[in-house]
Amino acid sequence: MSVPFDRVIIGDVVTTETILRGGYVAIRGETIAAIGQGVPPPAAETLDYSGKLILPGLVDGHMHTSSALGWAGIEGASRSAAAGGVTTCVDMPYDVPHPVTDAGKLADKIGWVERTAHVDMALYGTITKTGGVDAIPDLAAAGISAFKLSTYETDAARFPRIDHPTMVEAFAAIAKTGLPVSVHNEDQELVVRLTAEARAARRTDPIMHARTRPPLAETLADLEIFEIGLQTGAHVHIAHSSLARGFDIAEMFRRMAGQSRANATGEACIQYLCMTEDDLVRLGGRGKCNPPFRAAEEVERMWEAFAADKIAYVSTDHAPWPLERKSSPDIFACGAGLTGLQSFAPLMFTLLSERGLSPTLMATYCAERSAKLHGLWPKKGAIRVGSDCDLVVLEQGDFIFDEAAIVDRPELRWSPYHGRKMRARVAATVLRGRLIWDGARVLATPGTGRFVRRQAH
Repeated sequence: MSVPFDRVIIGDVVTTETILRGGYVAIRGETIAAIGQGVPPPAAETLDYSGKLILPGLVDGHMHTSSALGWAGIEGASRSAAAGGVTTCVDMPYDVPHPVTDAGKLADKIGWVERTAHVDMALYGTITKTGGVDAIPDLAAAGISAFKLSTYETDAARFPRIDHPTMVEAFAAIAKTGLPVSVHNEDQELVVRLTAEARAARRTDPIMHARTRPPLAETLADLEIFEIGLQTGAHVHIAHSSLARGFDIAEMFRRMAGQSRANATGEACIQYLCMTEDDLVRLGGRGKCNPPFRAAEEVERMWEAFAADKIAYVSTDHAPWPLERKSSPDIFACGAGLTGLQSFAPLMFTLLSERGLSPTLMATYCAERSAKLHGLWPKKGAIRVGSDCDLVVLEQGDFIFDEAAIVDRPELRWSPYHGRKMRARVAATVLRGRLIWDGARVLATPGTGRFVRRQAH
C-alpha cells in the first residue's frame, strides 16, 4: 500500500506569522506538500524532532565564499552553511583571481557551484572598474540575483571603487533589468586620509580600524548611492549598515521615490546587532570587518531600527580569511572579514531570545525577506506548500559556540563568536527534502547544492 508522502518532519513549526506547536511538514519529492498540526499523516519516512523548532532554512543574502581561496572555497563554505542551517547562500562576486563581471565568468562559477556546493546558491554579478556596463544585460539574463558595486576600493581589479559617472551609467542599466544593486558603502577619500594619518602616527592597534572608518564614511556613501538611485530609477541596497542612521536615510529616500521605480533598502549584518568596539580591541584581526564594529550605544540603536521594521534583512557577510591573514599586530595588515555561516542560526536565535523576541522574526528577517529581495521567494525562504523543503531544526538549551566544530578547511576554523553562550544549536538541516546535517555530521556531498536563478524581478 503506497503512502501519500515521502517524508514527514515533526516538531514545532515556525513561520513568519506563528509557531505551530506539535506541528509537521510533509514532503513529496523536493517540495513541501502539506503543513499541519496534530497527528502527522503517514509517510515512507518520519523524522521526529518533537520539542524542537523547525524554521525555514536560512537564506544568507550576503557572503563571500571565494575572496580568499577562489572558487575552491565554495566547497568548504557551503559545508559550513549546511552545519549552520543556511540552505541558500547568495554569494558575492568579488572572487579570486577575478570577479564575476560577465556571463562567461558567471557560467564558470555556476559550474563550480553545481560540482562542489553542499547547499543551494544564488549569485551576484558586478562590473569592471571601466568599460563593464555593457555586460549588465547578459549577467541579468543569465540568472544572477543582484548586482554589487562599491564606493571603496579594496583591490583595483577584484574589488574596485566605481567612480560616480560610471555608477550613474551602471545604475541606469541595472534599473532596466529590474534587479537590485547592492553597494559597499564607505567613502574612499575619507578612509584613505584617516588611515594614512594613523599610520604616520604609528597607531596601528585594533581600535584604529574603527577610528579610520568612522560613521561619516558610511553616511556619505549612503547619500551618494541613494541620490544616484533616485535619478536613475534603480533599486539601491546598502550591503551592510553598521549604523541605524543608514536605515533612516534609506527610509527617507523611499519616501522621496514615491511611486517611481526607484527603491532604497539596506541590510544589517548580524555582527552589528551584537559586536562592539570593545570586541574589536579584544579580538584584534579576528574582529576586523568593513564597516567596523561600533559603540555599544549604536548596537542598541540598531535594535531600535530592527523593531521599527526599517531593516530589509539580516545577513552574515561571511568572508573567511585564513588565520595567518588575521593575526598581525598591525590591524591595517589584517584581512577584513569574519566567519559567520555556521554560527548564523544559533546566534540569531540567541539574540532574539535574549531580548524576549519571537523566533518568527528569524523566519522573516533571515529567510523570507532575503529570499524576496533576491527574487528567490517563494521557492526559497518559506515554509509553505509548493516551496522547496528547506528547513533548519533548532534544539534549545545552554550551549557554547566552539570554533573547533567549524567544518570548513582547517585554516578557516576560527570564529569571532568562539566561546559565546548560545541558547540553541542546529540539530538538523534539510535541503529540498533531504537531510544534509544531522547535528553532528554533514551528510551532503559536493554537488548536492544547485545554482538558483532569480525567479522574479
